[in-house]
Amino acid sequence: MPTPHSREDRVRRAAKREGYLLRKSRTRTVDADDYGMYVLVSDTAGNRRPGAQEPISAFRRGDGQPLDGIEQELHALR
Repeated sequence: MPTPHSREDRVRRAAKREGYLLRKSRTRTVDADDYGMYVLVSDTAGNRRPGAQEPISAFRRGDGQPLDGIEQELHALR
């Protein structure tokens, strides 16, 4: 069975192949709505920088998904 970290790496690579970046919520509060959530953002120079605005805005909009949801979204893109 793959470890959670290896699974995340596999999804990151799949996102990169499709032209996206996988970003994880930086929230460390377990009770927060976006704790442990991920978003896909376009692979642009601005999104590759630390503190990029697009992932932050996506989490504020409530667009975060668990890793399972991201895997399904990537599968649908193929």
